Amino acid sequence: MIKIGLLGAGHLGKIHLRLLKEIPAFEVVGFYDLNPECASAVEQMFDVKAYSNAESLMDACDALDIVTPTVSHFELAAKAIKKHKHIFIEKPLVTTQKEARSLLKLALEANVKVQVGYVERFNPAFLKALPYINRPFFIEAQRISEYHIRGTDVPVVLDMMIHDIDLIMHMVKSPVKKVSATGAAVVSDGADMANARIEFDNGCIANITASRIALNKVRKTRIFQRDAFVSIDFLNKKVEVQRLSDFTGHPESTKTIIGHPGSRQKQIEIEQPVVPELNAIKTELEEFAKAIKENTTPPVSIQEGVASMEVAFKILEQLKHHAQIYA
Repeated sequence: MIKIGLLGAGHLGKIHLRLLKEIPAFEVVGFYDLNPECASAVEQMFDVKAYSNAESLMDACDALDIVTPTVSHFELAAKAIKKHKHIFIEKPLVTTQKEARSLLKLALEANVKVQVGYVERFNPAFLKALPYINRPFFIEAQRISEYHIRGTDVPVVLDMMIHDIDLIMHMVKSPVKKVSATGAAVVSDGADMANARIEFDNGCIANITASRIALNKVRKTRIFQRDAFVSIDFLNKKVEVQRLSDFTGHPESTKTIIGHPGSRQKQIEIEQPVVPELNAIKTELEEFAKAIKENTTPPVSIQEGVASMEVAFKILEQLKHHAQIYA
């Protein structure tokens, strides 16, 4: 079994702790939280040892699950890697470009497994849609949420948009050519809403909107490609695929015919594949364990995590020049 410890027992940390205990590949050694009252309550709630400091927990483990506030990610991850511990680290990975590059260098030198917590990669709707996605030329993503104090220690780009940056880069698989963005700070010091346009070398264009000051949640991505349109609803776990093909002259009840009669007509077939029930957080933690046991690259590697952060920092740089501050 893999001896694992948890760093950070806040809202998300408690979820991780519960799921870690359910995964047979892990032996949960204990956890550390900076808040003594929180640590005491969690220790009793989960019957897991609360360590008095992070380093003593690191020494007792093979792997660490880092779910602390983002500002502490680099320091804790760097210490764990230097002790040759495998780490799962929640998004956003770090707070600066320098930290991201330094963490990558440390991980490669130590030859440890590092997986970044981009949980939407394991959203069952995305997993179901992925086989239908083939060389998209335009992607539109919306990630909109109500305001919560949790997560506002970083701009909305690192708090929310980073998920869509990662997903889009995973789908497109082409170098980024150009990034442009605009946004606004409304209730916090960093941008609370932002829109970014990413252009790739292969011609694909992605338009991403993220906001944490709306009244209702939206988590939708639309993928346009030559032969199909794929819509993913991450929140409601739904997928719709619209396929376009030449009309053969024999209309079917399941297909819609477009174009003028007598000319070249097309037919659209709509498919709504069934999305299975799946706990995305548990799945990503199981994949982390699998990578350690089988000595394989984690499904969301440190290299991918840093690549998406590089794009995020380019967006943040654009926001410095173009953002309108309403706070």
